[in-house]
Amino acid sequence: MTGRAPVGSVRSRARTEQTRRPVPANRATGTTVPRQRPPAGPRTVVVPPGTRGGRPPSGPVQPGSRRRMAFLTVLVVLALAVFGGRLVYVQGLRGSVIAEQARNSRLISVALLGGRGEITDADGKPLATSVERYDISVNQRLVATFAGSVNPAVPEGPAGVAAILAPLLDMNAAELGGTLVGNRQFVYIRKGVLPEVAREVRKLGLSGVNVDRVAERVYPNGTLAGNVIGFVNSNGVGLAGLEASLNPRLTGTAGSETYESGRKGQAIPGGYSQDTPATQGDSLQLTLLSDVQWKAQSALDAQVAATGSDSGSLIVMDVKTGEIYALADSGSVDPNHPGEASGSLSSAVSDVFEPGSTGKVITMSAILDNKIADPLSQWEVPYTYSPDGHETFKDSHEHGLLRLTTTGVLAESSNTGTVMIGQNLPVQTRYDYLSKFGFGAKTGIEMPGESNGILHPVDSWQRRDKFAVLFGQAVSVTAIQATQVFATIANGGVRVQPHIIKGWTSPDGTYTPAEAPASTQVVSPETAKTVLTMMQSVVDDGTGSNAQIPGYQVAGKTGTAQNWVGGVQGITSSFIGVAPADDPRIAVAVILHNPRTSVYGGTVAAPVFSDVAGYTLSELGVAPSGTPSTLFPTTW
Repeated sequence: MTGRAPVGSVRSRARTEQTRRPVPANRATGTTVPRQRPPAGPRTVVVPPGTRGGRPPSGPVQPGSRRRMAFLTVLVVLALAVFGGRLVYVQGLRGSVIAEQARNSRLISVALLGGRGEITDADGKPLATSVERYDISVNQRLVATFAGSVNPAVPEGPAGVAAILAPLLDMNAAELGGTLVGNRQFVYIRKGVLPEVAREVRKLGLSGVNVDRVAERVYPNGTLAGNVIGFVNSNGVGLAGLEASLNPRLTGTAGSETYESGRKGQAIPGGYSQDTPATQGDSLQLTLLSDVQWKAQSALDAQVAATGSDSGSLIVMDVKTGEIYALADSGSVDPNHPGEASGSLSSAVSDVFEPGSTGKVITMSAILDNKIADPLSQWEVPYTYSPDGHETFKDSHEHGLLRLTTTGVLAESSNTGTVMIGQNLPVQTRYDYLSKFGFGAKTGIEMPGESNGILHPVDSWQRRDKFAVLFGQAVSVTAIQATQVFATIANGGVRVQPHIIKGWTSPDGTYTPAEAPASTQVVSPETAKTVLTMMQSVVDDGTGSNAQIPGYQVAGKTGTAQNWVGGVQGITSSFIGVAPADDPRIAVAVILHNPRTSVYGGTVAAPVFSDVAGYTLSELGVAPSGTPSTLFPTTW
């Protein structure tokens, strides 16, 4: 065989070459170390399964492996498609909607209270105002999760929250803790908290403890004009007085604020925020003068107590404008504590009574206006008198035959003399004058609950009634109606509608005065002037001498009449007058129901008139009368 070397010769040469290779030297010693030969014997070669001679198999992939790989690939592709599609849906198609839903879940809406308008007197002094207060409430479920602390030692749950809050709210910790225990999500624990206290509570950041702003109605003068103003309920809605009747205009319009909140409810800086501003209600200015109202109220309450009267009313009215400077009722309510009131609201415009002898002013006006008599007409006046042979009338004091002028009949408040003169008036004329002076109809004052009084039609008058109306019986009026009669006489016979509202101020500061009151000419100016002079004799020489005011001319009339309250007969005593009589500014009425010390208006009511009217003239800066009055004679 040629071209191929024998196998043995090749191996022999390989071994020879190995022996010829230099032996490496020992680097440390520099000597040559003989090469170690592997041990002789057969060599074992390990071949991995599935290979030939150490090489991978070169045959085809098995079918099972191919299916597994395809399945996994499809599964991965489907998963990527699902996630990709969801991502496109969330971010592409529904992105804005989902973002808005997420934002809305963080939004908090807070109601903004529309402040209630103020009520002030004629000089702008506040009688009713609203102040910032806070209500503290809790979610009992969240309070139960309070963790407490070790240093300082604060127990967990309601006991711990109570221990923290009680000192701030001036409450007993044990009692407060009992209020915090439960499963309710809203419970008030303190209302009307001052702003500085609310700030301290809010800073604590206690879970489940809420601090809500409210507007609390405050009446800084207590009972002053409480019978006029009325009061509101815990929700700020008017329940009585002007607070109730004018509630729609006094009430503000609520607003709202919506903002993105963080985990603890705080507003996120730069987050979404939108608000609708609240609008304050209109503010009301009354015609009342606080100092005059105070004087009227204190003088009335003192006299009710001194005379043992059941109740009383006192009115001060400007005779030219119809403005009410004071409207007092005994036992006036304190709107801050309405449940403690001893008197009724607005009885001066709602309670009715027979005017008694103060009604004789209307009769004298009708007599003079119709030329039946004049101030100097002479009359022989007996103690008793029967105008028709059936009904008999008498005076309050027994007396012999009196020779009185028409002025004297009024000054002495003679019932018999009044009937003697007044019987010459036609019955219908008697009714007409009572009606023209305002009896039987509301005056129109802006107070709620005003009564019409009682003035029966002529065709329903009984035989006695047609004479009794001449001296103030068989007819019933309110205190404001009775005052209006004297203001009309003092105003030259012109009846001006009484009013207590001076004007309104809108939230933007625009002031709108009240409309001018309606006026009506009731009697001629000459008649009014004559009757006013005749009434001066009542104070100077007659039953109203206790009404005199040093330095001022005064005109007025006393009254004593029966009243019926709840089926029980009583007495109403009064004095209504005008000052100064030479240049009238005010009419003042003092009404006392069932006085025990005396039934005569000249005794129990006239002194109060003198006190209040004199004070009011001083407050208004009215100069004393310049000259003494010239009066008509009362006798002949």
